[in-house]
Amino acid sequence: MSNPRNGDTKPPCLPRNGLVKIPTQPNGLGSASITKGTPAVKNRLCQPSSVPAILSPALAHRSDLPIPSLASPLSLATLASVSSPPGASLVGLNASEGSDQPSPERLPGSPSERQLAVDEKILNRLFWYFSACEKCVLAQVCKAWRRVLYQPKFWVGLTPVLHTKELYNILPGGEKEFVSLQGFAVRGFDGFCLVGVSDLDICEFIDNYPLSKKGVKSMSLKRSTITDAGLEVMLEQMQGVVRLELSGCNDFTEAGLWSSLNARITALSVSDCINVADDAIAAISQLLPNLTELNLQAYHVTDTALAYFTAKQGYTTHTLRLNSCWEITNHGVVNMVHSLPNLSVLSLSGCSKVTDDGVELVAENLRKLRSLDLSWCPRITDMALEYIACDLHKLEELVLDRCVRITDTGLSYLSTMSSLRSLYLRWCCQVQDFGLKHLLGMGSLRLLSLAGCPLLTTTGLSGLVQLQELEELELTNCPGATPELFKYFSQHLPCCMVIE
Repeated sequence: MSNPRNGDTKPPCLPRNGLVKIPTQPNGLGSASITKGTPAVKNRLCQPSSVPAILSPALAHRSDLPIPSLASPLSLATLASVSSPPGASLVGLNASEGSDQPSPERLPGSPSERQLAVDEKILNRLFWYFSACEKCVLAQVCKAWRRVLYQPKFWVGLTPVLHTKELYNILPGGEKEFVSLQGFAVRGFDGFCLVGVSDLDICEFIDNYPLSKKGVKSMSLKRSTITDAGLEVMLEQMQGVVRLELSGCNDFTEAGLWSSLNARITALSVSDCINVADDAIAAISQLLPNLTELNLQAYHVTDTALAYFTAKQGYTTHTLRLNSCWEITNHGVVNMVHSLPNLSVLSLSGCSKVTDDGVELVAENLRKLRSLDLSWCPRITDMALEYIACDLHKLEELVLDRCVRITDTGLSYLSTMSSLRSLYLRWCCQVQDFGLKHLLGMGSLRLLSLAGCPLLTTTGLSGLVQLQELEELELTNCPGATPELFKYFSQHLPCCMVIE
């Protein structure tokens, strides 16, 4: 990959939120996008990658046929001497579309080279090295490439994002026609994110997507006007859905959850839905006995709600994220640790009323925790870190962003944790160079974020080269991070990705 500092062209990268923007196309799916992965991989999406040397020497030495690389999403299209049609998009195309695409006979070079360019064994290996956005472009080069790229194996873990306007074509008479979703079905997508849809849009989606009844496992509705009736119809018709996300949907009620939730759901995320309060948690606890993961952002949920979980859920639920649940206090933490003793992932991010005593309850009762998020908890102090270090011996990830009372003393406690692999200290304004010295002996540490820590100097940060096993270091908005320091890191931490 070219180095942008040297004036070379930088390859297009996926946005940090994981969304892949697809160019506009005439069928109304222009701004459809695909989301991939989790925040844990978002910073690696732009990293250099090498394509294996599987091209013939004849092609490798042709000056007019550049060797495929990730330097440009059109590199393979250039190999075939075909550029993408302006404004075209792979998303939503039917398998029969693209008749104007070139045949192998029209490709440049000798017959053997043309045959190599469409050899399915080679293409099946080569296409693994491209991002989702690049695959969308490459699938437009010719039918042979699309046939290979439309295999479901190339789209595993990707979720198409469709906005309301992308679901319809406007006919000459002004009428709306629901778009064909056959292209999604061919690639075997089993999860969708629908943005801004209504009850009618969801019904149309169910009727027009061939895999909707049994093949869709995950559904996400964002900023949608779905009502209780629409939610009930969706979960009744789409029998395969086991993962459900409702974000910014303010037209369904708690009664709608009582009438809609099905026991097959194992993962549920509810955020920014104004009608969600304690009764909604009661519905979740009683109707979802097989729940393994619950992500909740609800400003009106109180401590009482955390006592509703049953013994069955205490056995099965391993992930609980309570984000910005402002009314949750230490009393709620008491209810939680007794109801859900087998948690391995817990987030109390933004639960601003939780104090060190609440963290002590977590540390003493949830010994299986591997990930703990206490970001934006302003009442957390060094004492909480002592509880964590003493009792959570399996902890691998700890997030302390915006915990403004944490000092170097707290980091000294964390230095004893031999299993900790990821530590986030973003905007911890009291952390100084002396505190970093406590971390230098943590051989297990692979990811360290010090973004926005104002008291760290270049001298203190330079000592981090002792963490030779470090894979990712974030120094965004860190005053002590200078160009000279980044050059120093590139020389002494060659295997570490340093985020400026």
